[in-house]
Amino acid sequence: MNTLLPVASVGSLPKPSWLAKPEVLWSPWELEGAALVEGKQDALRIAVQEQRNRGVDIISDGEQTRQHFVTTFIEHLEGVDFENRETVRIRDRYDASVPTVVGAVSRKQPVFVEDAKFLRQQTDQKIKWALPGPMTMIDTLSDRHYKSREKLAWEFATILNQEAKELEAAGVDIIQFDEPAFNVFFDDVQDWGVAALERAAEGLGAETVVHICYGYGIKANNDWKATLGAEWRQYEKTFPLIQQSSIDIVSLESQHSHVPMDLIELIRGKKVMLGAIDVASEEIETPDEVADTLRKALQFVDADKLIASTNCGMAPLPRDVAYGKLSALAAGADILRAELS
Repeated sequence: MNTLLPVASVGSLPKPSWLAKPEVLWSPWELEGAALVEGKQDALRIAVQEQRNRGVDIISDGEQTRQHFVTTFIEHLEGVDFENRETVRIRDRYDASVPTVVGAVSRKQPVFVEDAKFLRQQTDQKIKWALPGPMTMIDTLSDRHYKSREKLAWEFATILNQEAKELEAAGVDIIQFDEPAFNVFFDDVQDWGVAALERAAEGLGAETVVHICYGYGIKANNDWKATLGAEWRQYEKTFPLIQQSSIDIVSLESQHSHVPMDLIELIRGKKVMLGAIDVASEEIETPDEVADTLRKALQFVDADKLIASTNCGMAPLPRDVAYGKLSALAAGADILRAELS
């Protein structure tokens, strides 16, 4: 792995069309039974090889074995009814039909550990695995049992910690918690959100990441971004809290956003996964554009703490676009790496 400016994708990559319908979130599987198991593993192999070919240093599964970054984890838990669905407002942005918490939540067995072991077998490079964060989990459910966002989040944090420890034992080097809800529910983040996140990461030897973005490049998110004005200062409310937390790495959105770069100063001392790839556009960045974004960040983060990354997952993008963006990301990091050396 490159020791300076390593390259990583935040999360999801597009699935092959024979596995799931392209460019759609929550896309149903095209296969079933043993063929689905085999197809998921084949897709994961392809995602690993594509990342390696494109110059990615920290390899992920591209979420090839799961339909969605939150609900696929939740559907393996006890106490959640996927038949009894309700419509809720996701991150105060759009309505979705979601499962309902009807009893005490628990994890009877590992969810992603076998998939992580399979990923570990595919490469000797560092591997990263993404889990939903506690606050984002509760924002993707209807709760008829706990009737307290905070109490349910703490229950999920304990479950996530169990899973994270087993992922670490399976060979995962970096464990990422996705918390886009941190950009919306600022009072909750301060009152208990960061503490619940730290509980999810408690006792881990693997490096930990919190990923906070402005969402996938879907219409509901893009429409919301259009209302945020000339500067997006949401990170200003959460970064000081995270800077004081036990989390090792902060993953944030930058490319083609209105996030002031100087907000990174608020997490000085942490490693930064900087989003230098726009996932809301099918236009592939040039390596020079990527290098310029990374270069500007160096005013606020030391080079040995900077990781070149994407703004968010790329599942809704065409496959050739997503992998072209990864190539540009790696090439841009190469440009800046050469300058620094």
